[in-house]
Amino acid sequence: MRPVQLPGSALARALLRLAGWRVVFDGLPGRQGVVIIYPHTSNWDFVVGVLAKWSIGIPVVFWGKDSLFRVPLFGRWLRHLGGVPVDRHNPQGAVASMVDSLRRARESGAFRWLALAPEGTRRRTEHWRSGFYQVAVQAGVPLGLAYFDFPRREVGLAGYLQLGGDPARDLPAIAARLAHHRGRRAEWAAPIRLKKD
Repeated sequence: MRPVQLPGSALARALLRLAGWRVVFDGLPGRQGVVIIYPHTSNWDFVVGVLAKWSIGIPVVFWGKDSLFRVPLFGRWLRHLGGVPVDRHNPQGAVASMVDSLRRARESGAFRWLALAPEGTRRRTEHWRSGFYQVAVQAGVPLGLAYFDFPRREVGLAGYLQLGGDPARDLPAIAARLAHHRGRRAEWAAPIRLKKD
């Protein structure tokens, strides 16, 4: 069992059980970090993911495209869940801001975890977006490896890594933990690799 344990919601756990889902989680390695969720192939990922978040009790922040936050009521609800609007034309601003936020949280002992789907979309792409990697490396925080597995009706964390800053070494380690999990539409899962500059 990991050092940071969270109470979570019994109601959310019951709803997931009723839907036939199992949550795998044994705590967090610390009070700050980044967690990626893979594969992201369906709109159902959001529903299952939010229920899993509540069942675990983890108050994460997450990035979303800024246009979603302009939708009345829905945008307010996303912010309530921890959503942070990101201008996709200027993602580096979001990275720098989150690195600073995680560093300040570590200095003060505050709880701060960023959750992201590195594919950036539920449709198939040929690579992952690199924002999660930049944030975890620059902030020096652990990377949590979360997954959806629709055939097994399981959502959970497959462990944590401390990234070394060399994608050629780090990405195979991530793939070893996540590549075998299957989303609702397995053919839409992106290969576990970063876009080359």
